[in-house]
Amino acid sequence: MVWNRVVLLALLPIIFILIVLAGVESAAVRDGKDSKAKGSSKRVFVPASDASNFFKRRSRRSPRPYEEYYAEQRVKMSANERRREYLEEQTNEYENYLEEDRNEQHERNREKTEQWREFEYDGSYPRYPHHRY
Repeated sequence: MVWNRVVLLALLPIIFILIVLAGVESAAVRDGKDSKAKGSSKRVFVPASDASNFFKRRSRRSPRPYEEYYAEQRVKMSANERRREYLEEQTNEYENYLEEDRNEQHERNREKTEQWREFEYDGSYPRYPHHRY
């Protein structure tokens, strides 16, 4: 009898929490994304009757309307344009990086050569051994 009461008292808060949480739509803090997602889903999804009518009207072998074909081509062309612009931008950035890197290397090399000429070479001997003869 005592065990029954202990088990009942232990399970009662758990059942209460489950009942309360079942009624709650979400435990997280809401943000505005839900309303945007619902609005876009209304534009994407159509009622079942409209969808079935669409497939009845347009069989597998029927040609697509010119407007639909043209719209698909415009989407593809805009995607290709964005891709081309992105790749062109990446190429330009890489070329600029290479140019700066080469300029820095050239500058360092020139500075080292000037330092060598100024401090190591006194003019009394040829610069290179193969120039002696």
